[in-house]
Amino acid sequence: MTSNQTAQPYLKIEHLTKRFGSFTALNDVSLDISEGEFVCFLGPSGCGKTTLLRAIAGLDIQTFGTLLQGGRDISGLPAAERDFGIVFQSYALFPNLNVEKNVSYGLVNKKTPRAQIKTRVAELLELVGLPDQGRKYPAQLSGGQQQRVALARALATSPGLLLLDEPLSALDAKVRTYLRHEIKHLQRRLGVTTIMVTHDQEEALTMADRIVLINEGVIEQVGSPTQMYREPRTLFVADFIGAMNQLPCQITSDRAVKIGNLEIACRTHELPIGSNGVLTIRPEDIVPRGLGGEGQNGRPDTAAAGASIDVTVGEMEFLGSFWRAELSGASLAGNKLEADVSINAVQRMDLAPGKNITIELPVERVTVFAKPAAL
Repeated sequence: MTSNQTAQPYLKIEHLTKRFGSFTALNDVSLDISEGEFVCFLGPSGCGKTTLLRAIAGLDIQTFGTLLQGGRDISGLPAAERDFGIVFQSYALFPNLNVEKNVSYGLVNKKTPRAQIKTRVAELLELVGLPDQGRKYPAQLSGGQQQRVALARALATSPGLLLLDEPLSALDAKVRTYLRHEIKHLQRRLGVTTIMVTHDQEEALTMADRIVLINEGVIEQVGSPTQMYREPRTLFVADFIGAMNQLPCQITSDRAVKIGNLEIACRTHELPIGSNGVLTIRPEDIVPRGLGGEGQNGRPDTAAAGASIDVTVGEMEFLGSFWRAELSGASLAGNKLEADVSINAVQRMDLAPGKNITIELPVERVTVFAKPAAL
């Protein structure tokens, strides 16, 4: 991140609500975004993330609430009077204009001198890695190239705010991975304040300085990728970001729960004793016990001073750099766990379906949440 969080925010969203008839798409949303920051709005389809982006752009004016950009109240301004560039999922390039004319479109509308336009377009095409494509038309380019042109067009007028509406979702996986690194590198180089909407948690984790996770029109949590992954504040956050085991449990103390007759130590919580909860632990945090005092994922056993459970390996799924193993056992009271085990560990342990092993659940990786009413 390029700016100090304690400084005056570049974009300030206060108590923003957006209604479509009787449906509330956004409910009292407040958020500060610093200058130069890369923020991802993340959430499931229909959660309100695109509605929030469109309200910032002035494409869908909010029902209530205010927006300040650089200290300027833009709450009621039409899109044309706001300072932003936008890139859509569908590219939205003009098919009848070549690449140079697509990129220069905003500059022409601003009546920028022709010589400046030519220099700026050349600079931007070089910036996005398409210096020799200016004479081509969109139909002659690949999807990844078209998205780069759309990015260059959005940056042409040097906007204070760059808005990206699921810009990579229409591309294949390899191009998507490449472009997300390119976009992040470009954003850091230019220092432009950027907001990206995505439903892809991997994009958010790899690209964002901060993630804003939205659920049913409200913000569930805001934090860095590491905070969101390691310190989820709600069960929804824990479940939405990354793979997560969830086991029903009963609260026995502020640092322990029970699953059946098995007591499991966990991180400190404030849930009432005797209430029902949900124990969560990520698959990569489960430690299979190995030989010589070392967990088979390469972690010392002393780091796993938690519940020790005898389990049987069920189905195993190969995921490239690791295997995901399904684990079951009498102690789990009919529940199952998934554990991610490195290829080397699988080989050393001769791990296979049907094998009995012992696992440990590290206390610092076991988080408990209240059981939702729907469960």
